[in-house]
Formats: sequence, structure tokens, C-alpha cells
Amino acid sequence: MGFTQTQTIPPVIINALKVGNAAELAKNFNTEVELVILETEEVYSKAQSEIILKDFFAKNKPNDFKILHQGGKEDSKYGIGNLSTSNNVFRVYFLLKMKNEKLLIHQLRIEDNDE
Repeated sequence: MGFTQTQTIPPVIINALKVGNAAELAKNFNTEVELVILETEEVYSKAQSEIILKDFFAKNKPNDFKILHQGGKEDSKYGIGNLSTSNNVFRVYFLLKMKNEKLLIHQLRIEDNDE
């Protein structure tokens, strides 16, 4: 029995992006996260990542988040979507890996949408 679209990426992650809830998103972070926000790329702790995202969401209030593409295997999933904010539309890419039987975000990229 395969995964349906909604089972691939945990809905809590999609909803947290949709409303810009950094704290809720951070609950789904690995202990270290490769975070790429616009021009800044670094590996941060879970707590640092939450602070950086909170700052990003304060400057770019999300209106909506839509998944454009998702896939992966049982222990590793990815999602690509558009984050519509008060200022811009950003392309979001995230990579989730299974750790202690829970899918956690290992990489999160928020980039200018060049379309």
C-alpha cells in the first residue's frame, strides 16, 4: 500500500509554513538543520534555526503555502512549494529524514522564486 499525497509530507509542517509558525516548524527539526534563507547558508542548531525563521516570518508574513512537488522513499522525503508572503513569493525546498521513527527536517531552503 503506497503513500497518498497527504501522507508524504506531515500536514503539521505544511500548516506551520502556511501561517509562519517558526515554533511549530522547529518541533519537526533535526538537532542540526542546514538552513538556506535567501543568500545565507549555514548549518544551525534547532534553536538557532527557529530564531532565524521567526525573524524571516516577521519580515515576510506568510499568506499561503502550496506544495508543488513531493516525493522520496520510506525513510527520506522532500517537498518543494511556493510560500506566498506579504512581500514576495518564495520557493521553499525541504528534506526530511526518518530519525527515531519520526520524519524530521534536515534541510530547509527559502529562496527567491525566479519564475
